[in-house]
Amino acid sequence: MPENPMKKSNFYNPYSVITYMKVVRSPEIALYPNSVVLLTCSHEGTDNIITLAWVSTVCFDPPMIACAVRDSRYSHDLIENSKEFVINIPTEKIVKETDLCGQVSGRDTDKFSACRFTKEKASRVNAPLIGECPVNIECKVTNMIHLGSHDLFIGEVVAVQVDETLIREGKIDYQKAAPIAYARGDYWTLGEMKGTYGFSTSS
Repeated sequence: MPENPMKKSNFYNPYSVITYMKVVRSPEIALYPNSVVLLTCSHEGTDNIITLAWVSTVCFDPPMIACAVRDSRYSHDLIENSKEFVINIPTEKIVKETDLCGQVSGRDTDKFSACRFTKEKASRVNAPLIGECPVNIECKVTNMIHLGSHDLFIGEVVAVQVDETLIREGKIDYQKAAPIAYARGDYWTLGEMKGTYGFSTSS
């Protein structure tokens, strides 16, 4: 007996005639996936690490990164007062430590010691780098925007440090870098590359 063409499938086929009903939900944070970063900050001799997922590139020239932080977080005042931070991109090997930095507060925990992270000196800012993160992006805050539950810190990139073993043909080898993605409570690895920018129009 031939298969029923209207039978539901677990696989999405963009050319299928089958249509599915969508459910309208109340406004919520539904965007996924997000990058996972370890933001380091420092003010008056106090260093801290905070795990963030609401982080994004927002400008190409000059290069800028924006990150959303609740004003109740210990790191919030450190960033606001120092006007600088470092985006450290963790690998899947330190996903447990990455999660821990988002579970405990720097008010009563030295996260560098708790995670046994190596504290390294940045080149353009006072905030330290995390040695176990192969990519470190040094930023100076140019603006802070109050949004509601979170404040958005916009930082201009002033230096980028990359583990030399990740460089291949002048670019970062993202597969080797093994970054982490975040989807509403879950940590994921990057997976395989499916294309490159512009491949849809190349001959």
